[in-house]
Amino acid sequence: MFENLQDRLGSILNGLTGRGALSEADVSAALREVRRALLEADVALDVVRSFTDRVREKAVGAEILKSIKPGQMVVKIVHDELIEMLGGEGVGIDLHAPAPVVVMMVGLQGSGKTTTTAKIAHRLSTREKKKVLMASLDTRRPAAQEQLRQLGAQANVDTLPIISGQSPTDIATRAVQAAKLGGHDVVILDTAGRTHIDEPLMVEMADIKKRSNPHEILLVADSLTGQDAVNLARSFDERVGITGLVLTRMDGDGRGGAALSMRAVTGKPIKLIGVGEKMTELEEFHPRRIADRILGMGDIVSLVERAAENIDAEKAAAMAAKMAKGKFDLDDLADQLRQMQKMGGMGGIMGMMPGMSGMKDKMAAAGLDDKLFGRKIAIIQSMTRAERTNPDLLKHSRKKRIAAGSGTDAAAINKLLKMHRQMADMMKMMGGKGKGGMMKQMMGGLAGKMGLGGGMGGMGGGMPDLSNIDPRQLEALQKQAEAAGLGKPGGGMPGLGGLPGGLSGLGGAKLPGLGGGFPGLPGLPKKK
Repeated sequence: MFENLQDRLGSILNGLTGRGALSEADVSAALREVRRALLEADVALDVVRSFTDRVREKAVGAEILKSIKPGQMVVKIVHDELIEMLGGEGVGIDLHAPAPVVVMMVGLQGSGKTTTTAKIAHRLSTREKKKVLMASLDTRRPAAQEQLRQLGAQANVDTLPIISGQSPTDIATRAVQAAKLGGHDVVILDTAGRTHIDEPLMVEMADIKKRSNPHEILLVADSLTGQDAVNLARSFDERVGITGLVLTRMDGDGRGGAALSMRAVTGKPIKLIGVGEKMTELEEFHPRRIADRILGMGDIVSLVERAAENIDAEKAAAMAAKMAKGKFDLDDLADQLRQMQKMGGMGGIMGMMPGMSGMKDKMAAAGLDDKLFGRKIAIIQSMTRAERTNPDLLKHSRKKRIAAGSGTDAAAINKLLKMHRQMADMMKMMGGKGKGGMMKQMMGGLAGKMGLGGGMGGMGGGMPDLSNIDPRQLEALQKQAEAAGLGKPGGGMPGLGGLPGGLSGLGGAKLPGLGGGFPGLPGLPKKK
């Protein structure tokens, strides 16, 4: 998401921050590059012009050019204008209306409307504890109604019974009535799409709107369609009147121009973004967090939230008890690696850490990609239970069998065992401090640095319980990270200053909250 733009803007702005003083010519040259980077990211031309004009106006003031650190002031101006372009404050789905609240989904065919409908329903039912009813109004696409029914069963959300032969407007009326009778809080109407905008589609949308009186009309757009998505949003807003946008396939779009353009062109907030195919892979759109990510400042708040969602508190408590006794077997190591994978892998975590976005390429060059985790888990799964509990049993003949079973070799098994030994030794040294697992400890350390303190469920150190944290306090994490010197573009994390060539210092680098070693993974192999 926004990777190409992040790389381009990062290099341009880093060139400015390194200079002692800036002339008007320096700012103009940098803004030309920024303009080119935004156009290459498929941002609408009029949006780019407006953005660069506003930045120039603020950046060419006398007090900026004579500032102590003029380069950093320009970065701040670009950052603030990016937030403004993306919408200022994040806006969620508005449910402040008499039940049942009607949410109408519109968009073209193939944009992911039906899947997004199920994702939103799942999100509302699990996070907001709302009783949701979904209804498919798509009578044209074969098996569209059956698809929504199956997704409803998968997400454990009610769907309106299918009655063949009914028109979309009749289904909408029946859905609202059924929601009232069933005591549902929200009813989501999944409307039909077309391969392109046409008059019959718009007339049908207007009729459904009139009949169901929706509180929210969300336009689902594929972020990969670029400028077409902007024209689509404008057309739907003029004819139907949308209240917000949902962008799908953001995980597959390295440019991100649609997201930057649509908010500026339509004036409608982007409420949610789809970042994967799973039912849980739908995120709220926070302009400040996205701007921070684009400029390489990281996104600590989202990282903490993702940790809270993916870390199993019961498993963590059980592991804490084992670690307190100095026990750490290969099953525990596999659990830790799976937690890293759930969090988005090494690359996903790095992208959210302040000053670490540029590390992904260096890690790839050093052979430290997410496939490494998969290979290590495969080796552990090829062992017997006794071998996983007691790695000392692994002699040559057993290693040969495991290598054949996991598609690796003895050298890979030896590296895994060395890694396990180092982690086990570290856990023994830490004793009672090693509570909560690698990722919990890491997140807890970061939160502790930023004044959150506290533990989860009385687990001592480790991950704070986000359910007990004021949302404003959570949002303040990022600002506190910047104040601590973690959020400066190109600033890097403490202890990771010198990384020559192939990340030679990775094993010993100290991230905040970790006793030693990059997320508890000492001894990762380096490329020769």
